[in-house]
Amino acid sequence: MTQAPTARRGRPPKGASQLTRAAIVEATLEVIDAEGVGAVGMRAVARVLGVDPKSLYNHVDGKDGLLDAVAEHLLGSIALPAREGDLRGDLRAIADAFRDRALLHPEAAALVLTRQLASFEGLAPIQSVLAILRAAGCHPEEAVHMLRTVLAALIGTLLREVNAGPTYGTDDAAGIAARRAALEQSGLPAVAEAAPYLARFDSQAEYDYAMDLALDAVVARLERARPR
Repeated sequence: MTQAPTARRGRPPKGASQLTRAAIVEATLEVIDAEGVGAVGMRAVARVLGVDPKSLYNHVDGKDGLLDAVAEHLLGSIALPAREGDLRGDLRAIADAFRDRALLHPEAAALVLTRQLASFEGLAPIQSVLAILRAAGCHPEEAVHMLRTVLAALIGTLLREVNAGPTYGTDDAAGIAARRAALEQSGLPAVAEAAPYLARFDSQAEYDYAMDLALDAVVARLERARPR
């Protein structure tokens, strides 16, 4: 009796399935997650997919196309919240939604600052932020400055959260104690004084503080600009 073939696990062999842009994006994210943005290239992504690198050109235009596709995917997959009519609350809700999405692929998050996107998906979050700022009475030019400032604060906080924890502090008791002792013995008075706080790193608290500070600045600026 002939036994039925069992299904193979893992990626399909070369040429076994039709290549899609979505599959290319996922493969590119796999490269970024494992080796960083600098490792992205047509050969690296093709290797993950098990295809000839030339076949990728039917869907993306070289390395820049790969990076644009990932940035577009990150922005387009954000679950944008409904607007509630509160400037601070609406901006914070978008920031939170972006953070939730970006933390799935933190190494790729900075791409949204470096890629110029023109697609509906890529521009949808930008449209949402600008619409909130315009509804609050912000001039279009000022709205762009505010958008970029808040986004820079958000991305910087995310990158620090993922990559720089040990530099800024730690969240385990033994590590905190060791770091605090080293800072207190640094011979630098301000550093020693702040040692209990420098030694500790709470990613959620740092994110909350950074976004509160950035949004405080936005709200205060708009308040000052309103006619009396």
